[in-house]
Amino acid sequence: MSNPDPIQLPIITDKKRWLILTHAFNMDGRAASLTITDKIPYLLEAGIEPIVFSAITGIKDQRFPHYQFIAWGPSGFRFDFRHWVANKYGRGLIYKFTTRGVSLLLAPFIAIEKLCLGYSSQWSWALPAFFHGWRLIRAGKIDVVFSVGSAWSAHLTGVWLKKVTGIELISEVHDPLVIRKSPNDQGFERPKNRDAGFRHYLENQLTRFSNLVWWFTEGALHYAKVRNPNLNMPNNAHGFVVTPGAEPPGGSNKGKAHKYTDQLNLCHFGSLASDRSLATILKALIPLLKKYPEAREQIRIHAYGAPLDSLTHEAIKQYGFGDLLLAHGRLEKDPVTGKSGRERVVEKMQDADVLILLHGNDEWCAEYIPSKFYDYLWTGRPIWGITHRNPQLDQMLLDRGSYLSPEGEASSVEMALERIWLDWQSKKLIEPVWKPIGVNQAVNTILTQVTKIK
Repeated sequence: MSNPDPIQLPIITDKKRWLILTHAFNMDGRAASLTITDKIPYLLEAGIEPIVFSAITGIKDQRFPHYQFIAWGPSGFRFDFRHWVANKYGRGLIYKFTTRGVSLLLAPFIAIEKLCLGYSSQWSWALPAFFHGWRLIRAGKIDVVFSVGSAWSAHLTGVWLKKVTGIELISEVHDPLVIRKSPNDQGFERPKNRDAGFRHYLENQLTRFSNLVWWFTEGALHYAKVRNPNLNMPNNAHGFVVTPGAEPPGGSNKGKAHKYTDQLNLCHFGSLASDRSLATILKALIPLLKKYPEAREQIRIHAYGAPLDSLTHEAIKQYGFGDLLLAHGRLEKDPVTGKSGRERVVEKMQDADVLILLHGNDEWCAEYIPSKFYDYLWTGRPIWGITHRNPQLDQMLLDRGSYLSPEGEASSVEMALERIWLDWQSKKLIEPVWKPIGVNQAVNTILTQVTKIK
């Protein structure tokens, strides 16, 4: 099946020169990077002339001015330096020797920085980004500043530039800046943790000084509006939702046809943690294997993209599932075939029988959709979503034909796993509805809103 019809993008006749502030850019397989880099072709098509400021952690783009700055603070310098060395020399002996040496030299300064400020490491990237951005704006070379977070240092830079120069500022918030603790917590109280407290302050600054600010989920926008009523006021920051989507793998159409083999392969891609753990599925295997002992030799769970979390390690030892769960780690660029990490990930996704989407169990799940979900939609493979308090995500999964389990309900997870097993045995796994979400619709929404700014 062909790609969805491209959306006609509005052509910007003025405000063409955009300064894009993003700590992560052109980083192979990194969600924070892909979310902005995938927009670039559509922005160029719409007549935007980007100038990008990023960290040195990615590959320098040659299509337009791309300036890479290293953070000025010790912890940020260490973080950026590690990625730079990995890009240049790989993660072998040179990487281990140089990064350990730099870490030892910077250790006392990092301790002082944490003691005095307590912010996340990338905060100090805002310093060189602001200095160079201010110079460009003063020279009359910028029409719009576009801050993109993940790392909140990009938003801090944008707010600083807006305050000092009055430049038009638009802001894209990837993950919620304010993390609520419970359904009854609206996020009004400023956290005692200094980094969380600063993010609380920064959210308010974005809603006050951005001409446009948007979030990726309806839940995130809802709670931001509760905390910042000015989002609904005329002539102030206009808050809305942009569904980020993802680009089709390699520009291809629908994923390759699925073939049943002698094993049921359940595959998870992305990070794991104690609140987003494959232990949930390993526990659900116990009753399944008691009922269907033959499944022991036929089910395999694959983990790609990150180390296993502690709960998964404990479950493997406790249940003796060392042969059932295969941890493949992060897929980097293959020097033999030349395939990027992203291309290799897509191939593994398309080889899966069922793709596992672990949402988590924290309250912030109400405001968050894993970025891997949008990649999954392009594979043509069924998704098993284990979700928590997010009606928007649940509906998107149901609309496309998916296996769905509420997180924390062990019986529901067990029933879904048994259904997957039986469907696979009869070669009748769910055929998902082909409704991928491209990046073009996200850029269209953004540009439509930008044209309305007076």
